[in-house]
Amino acid sequence: MRIIVTGGAGFIGSALIRHLIENTREKILNIDKLTYASSMESLIDVSQSQRYKFLDLDICNMSALNAVFEEFKPEAVINLAAETHVDRSISSPAVFIQTNIVGTFNLLEVTRVYLEKAENHLVKKFRFLHVSTDEVFGDLPHPNYQMDANELKFTEKSAYAPRSPYAATKASSDVLVRAWQQTYGLPTLITNSSNNYGEYQFPDKFIPRIITNALRGKPLPVYGNGENIRDWLHVRDHARALYLVLTNGRIGESYNIGGNSERQNIDVVSIICDTLEILSANRPSGTSRYSALIEFVDDRIGHDLRYAIDTTKIETELSWQPEYQFEKGLIETIAWYINNQAWWKKLVV
Repeated sequence: MRIIVTGGAGFIGSALIRHLIENTREKILNIDKLTYASSMESLIDVSQSQRYKFLDLDICNMSALNAVFEEFKPEAVINLAAETHVDRSISSPAVFIQTNIVGTFNLLEVTRVYLEKAENHLVKKFRFLHVSTDEVFGDLPHPNYQMDANELKFTEKSAYAPRSPYAATKASSDVLVRAWQQTYGLPTLITNSSNNYGEYQFPDKFIPRIITNALRGKPLPVYGNGENIRDWLHVRDHARALYLVLTNGRIGESYNIGGNSERQNIDVVSIICDTLEILSANRPSGTSRYSALIEFVDDRIGHDLRYAIDTTKIETELSWQPEYQFEKGLIETIAWYINNQAWWKKLVV
């Protein structure tokens, strides 16, 4: 199968491409405009494969996309091209609207025109997988606030209630994908995942920022009181799930992908600090203990309280479950950042 992966030099996109090249026989065209969060180093291990090609291209360039589709003749598209950092969306929302909404529209339209001219056998097997986030659903009650909150999780039928410009643009792109499926019969699928972690994640994200700041003896900023809860999904588990949805998911359906690993932010920071005491005992100058670097800061505007994913549908229909237990996966991730400081030190301020 010939697959176009957009945003394939990003954190999740590169993990997906590594999974596809290492574990399948698919041919991959990676389209990425190489923003600040892209990393070609994350693809070194697969870059020499005869089944992999890269193209520096912005999905907002519709004419160039049309030419790529005509030449590569994809049998599937996996759309991961997106701006994803909530803080950046608050300060600079316009770029999120352009990439996440306009870019997705362009991909849908190029795909629609491409399939209108395609032969029947290609149309029948074609798939368009749009990769989204659980943040489109808003937030959930904290378990401390109501007795049954632990049982309340996002399902595929949860109402959309985005609370940040990032979440709003991803929700908008999801709605566009559904509309193109309903109106034009485009063979689309949508996934909504919880927070990812793992190797090659850009250092402005929560877990790598805490790790890299600690290793440099810098403050470890924690919003509010640190009680915000996230469900953590290892990026390798996410990559496995995406390929399963692409190949075995039902057209027109959405699938939630979660790690079944809810943790308070402050607890995640504490695990990182405790692990670094063991794995990186030579602390930065002036640092008595890593935990002494924790600094509570003013809460983010519109900061969602809790995310939690109900994975019943993907587990039942596609027999997928996360393989990584969070604490073990986090320790491996911390070790990776310790052993790959040359990579991330080029990216931090």
